[in-house]
Amino acid sequence: MKKLYADAEAALDGLLFDGMTLCAGGFGLCGIPERLIDAIQASGVKDLAIASNNAGIDNEGLGKLLRSRQVKKMISSYVGENKEFERQYLSGELEVEFCPQGTLAERCRAGGAGIPGFYTRTGVGTQVAEGKESKVFDGEEYILERGIRADLSIIKGWKADESGNLIFRKTARNFNQPMATAGRICVAEVEEVVPVGSLDPDQIHLPGIYVKRLIVGAPYDKKIEFRTVRTREAA
Repeated sequence: MKKLYADAEAALDGLLFDGMTLCAGGFGLCGIPERLIDAIQASGVKDLAIASNNAGIDNEGLGKLLRSRQVKKMISSYVGENKEFERQYLSGELEVEFCPQGTLAERCRAGGAGIPGFYTRTGVGTQVAEGKESKVFDGEEYILERGIRADLSIIKGWKADESGNLIFRKTARNFNQPMATAGRICVAEVEEVVPVGSLDPDQIHLPGIYVKRLIVGAPYDKKIEFRTVRTREAA
């Protein structure tokens, strides 16, 4: 099966439709599928529901799709650096499902493993628990969280072979691994593709069975989400 495509537009061809659910890897601007996000923006697809740790920052990462009003709902755990996200949410233009960070990762992992739901202590006694089934185990209350399944996962890796076996680089693994498994189809962008057999099997983070389509997105410009500097006097 040929998995390597010429570019993001080709890799997404036939996969996008209005109202679809996406799982997007990355944490802030670290390990985000930039080329795939750009192609989704250019496609004009709308009313998207996106599960992602956050929505990037203003006009970077998934923030681009917010700016172009292509997102209907976000399932996220952290949104503090995106003013457009805040504006759309407070004005009622954007539906938001806030989810504790670990719970979000587990919901995607569970969905990818075929587990429709699980019980967790996280969120008990808070707004997170409102409207959710609860049970008591060993004298402790737990709430039911549903696994997440998406129409499409978009992720960013470091290196892959032509079969889609993939390695992430350091903290850029973040949400990419569970998001990859939660989609019915996973499209990955990587910095380098090597021949099959070039990767040490013990070093592979995501088996190629999960990756249906693949692109090389390099080169990348290193973006800084939040820059803190010292004054000359302080230095």
